[in-house]
Amino acid sequence: MVMWVVIAAVLVGFLVLVLAAGSLVGRLRPLRRAAMTVLRRQAEVEKLRAAALTLAQEADTLRLKAEITQERLALIKVSRGAKVK
Repeated sequence: MVMWVVIAAVLVGFLVLVLAAGSLVGRLRPLRRAAMTVLRRQAEVEKLRAAALTLAQEADTLRLKAEITQERLALIKVSRGAKVK
């Protein structure tokens, strides 16, 4: 008699364990999809970061070229006798 109670308790425990595991596996699928989305977005961020760095370098280069052009323009105006602002 005691053996049947022990067997029933083990089976009930096993059934609860299987149900809990099934519930957990059901929740893992959306988490896996979310993780993949995060990884894709991380790759996009890295690409955008590289593009932003390149763009910032180009902007700095253009700023320097504009300064040089302004200086040259001022020299040209001075050499022609025009007023420099």
